[in-house]
Amino acid sequence: MSEQELKDADDLLAGIEVNNTEEIEVPKLLIDQVLGQEHAVEVVKKAAKQRRHVMLIGTPGTGKSMLAKSMAELLPREELQDILVYPNPEDKNTPKIRVVPRGKGKEIVDAQKQEVQKRVQMRNTFLMFTFLLIMGLGLFYALRPGGNISTFFWAVIAAAVVLLVFRWMMPKEEAMIPKLLVSNYGRETAPFVDATGAHAGALLGDVRHDPYQSGGLETPAHDRVEAGAIHKAHKGVLFIDEINTLRIESQQNLLTAMQEKEYPITGQSERSSGAMVKTEPVPCDFIMVAAGNLDAIAGMHPALRSRIKGNGYEIYMKDTMEDTIENRRKLVRFIAQEVKKDRKIPHFERSGIAEIIREARRRAGRKGHLTLVLRDLGGLVRVAGDIARAEGAKYVTGEHVLKAKTMARSVEQQVADEYLEQRKDYKLFKTEGYEIGRVNGLAVVGDTGVVLPIIAEVTPAQSREEGRVIATGRLQEIAQEAVQNVSAVFKKFTGKDISRKDIHIQFVGTYEGVEGDSASISIATAVISSLENIPVNQSVAMTGSLSVRGDVLPVGGITQKIEAAAQAGIREVLIPQANLNDVLIEEQYKDKVKVVPVLTIEDVLEHALVGKLKKKFIEKIKSFTTGVEMKIPEGVVDKRIIRH
Repeated sequence: MSEQELKDADDLLAGIEVNNTEEIEVPKLLIDQVLGQEHAVEVVKKAAKQRRHVMLIGTPGTGKSMLAKSMAELLPREELQDILVYPNPEDKNTPKIRVVPRGKGKEIVDAQKQEVQKRVQMRNTFLMFTFLLIMGLGLFYALRPGGNISTFFWAVIAAAVVLLVFRWMMPKEEAMIPKLLVSNYGRETAPFVDATGAHAGALLGDVRHDPYQSGGLETPAHDRVEAGAIHKAHKGVLFIDEINTLRIESQQNLLTAMQEKEYPITGQSERSSGAMVKTEPVPCDFIMVAAGNLDAIAGMHPALRSRIKGNGYEIYMKDTMEDTIENRRKLVRFIAQEVKKDRKIPHFERSGIAEIIREARRRAGRKGHLTLVLRDLGGLVRVAGDIARAEGAKYVTGEHVLKAKTMARSVEQQVADEYLEQRKDYKLFKTEGYEIGRVNGLAVVGDTGVVLPIIAEVTPAQSREEGRVIATGRLQEIAQEAVQNVSAVFKKFTGKDISRKDIHIQFVGTYEGVEGDSASISIATAVISSLENIPVNQSVAMTGSLSVRGDVLPVGGITQKIEAAAQAGIREVLIPQANLNDVLIEEQYKDKVKVVPVLTIEDVLEHALVGKLKKKFIEKIKSFTTGVEMKIPEGVVDKRIIRH
């Protein structure tokens, strides 16, 4: 690595004494391996101690399932039980349930199997002796003087009949052996059962169909009973991610199981013979850990959520943590944990650790923060490790991580690259020259920025009553509202009555659809350009939300948008002043693009518009806003142009 790269690595790891992750001790308990979710960890510990339910809400990859697994390690294994199901002589369709301490279930079943084997062996020995005796007598009488060979054949028939009768009349000891429904034999920790996406039978238990229901060939009802996830999680943790995808009926049954702490097993299909079978109530005293994104709450059964809130905790998982030395140390330990967990990749040396921390800062999207979407970051660790191993390197270096970032691009990033190439080929966006009513907006697809060309045209109103704002490009709700709100800014800053005009706004090539209001300043610029017949500099791109008063408000995905603009060949990007500290672009883009922070739409127009009419129009704008004092909040640097 270069001297500058080594210096940057030392800066990122300042105060952290580590040469490689091999030196880092990884905690044994999962709860101690959770990073950046201190509040969630504290709540989970309390919930495990008091046996409370928990709902974890947050972005995928922030550690929800890891927290749920860690809870199982905190529960006492001394309370674990085995569950047995026995035949019911009084009603074969109502098998009996018995609960015994952990490990005893296997002993009981094994003991009864041995006893039955002895009885069956004695019975078979007796039957074989009887069979041979009859055959021997038949052979004796057939061979004696004056005997007839037919006597032997009748003896064979008699022996076969006796054998069949005995087997028919003898009780079936095998049918009386209990079935071990739930076993915790040899388990070191409380059970953790992941029931994400489970259908009703897998979640609540089921009774298998028996195609042979008569003639002595049927399988005993108790032997067809299958435990559900709620029963397997008895005295442990039941984890269900994306809880809103569970059917309402299943959520209602789950609520019943949580309330009663026991739930009988019956056949889930009405067409199955198992539907006739219903066991006695089966214990299911589990701790419920439900998880999902914010939209999961809307899809939950209200009573189920109320049960969790009334007897547990709701936790929102953080997406980022502050960029402190202590938290950087935690990230170093995270890398060590991932290496140990994978078992196939080499450890990271100092420059590799620094590059992962730099990427964590970048993915956070906020200055002074580190990402907590650690599943994706762990993927980068593994790819970098694979590259290092393929090269035969002893340790993963910063160069390996940089190669991994190129190789391990997300689907969205690959789509964005394809998107960019196609638009370059067909010239769907321009990066040089000047054009009226055309602006290079910026958007985010998944986790990747893209250039979003916006074209505006103003025409006389088709309706006699009033003009309309007509937008095309698969706009979703928030984007549509943003287009409508821009109308107020037109009136304020142009002084023109646009009620007799139709404003057409086209989002070019938006096959993926558009959501959010980050294109507001782009729309306003395009429409004002079209109204005033002033060209827009096509080497400029922009992003930002626009208030009805003309203030440029912060938006998300700033870093990804700037990098997309630089990759497309755009030389200047306008961003909200409030987002300035969120810019964490890659080194390779810093010399390619100039980042310009703006506070108002006036600033945007000053940088975007060109031509002879620009100066007169800017003066006109200022005349409309004369007397309005703009106060910059304390601590915000009014730094108009920052070069990276």
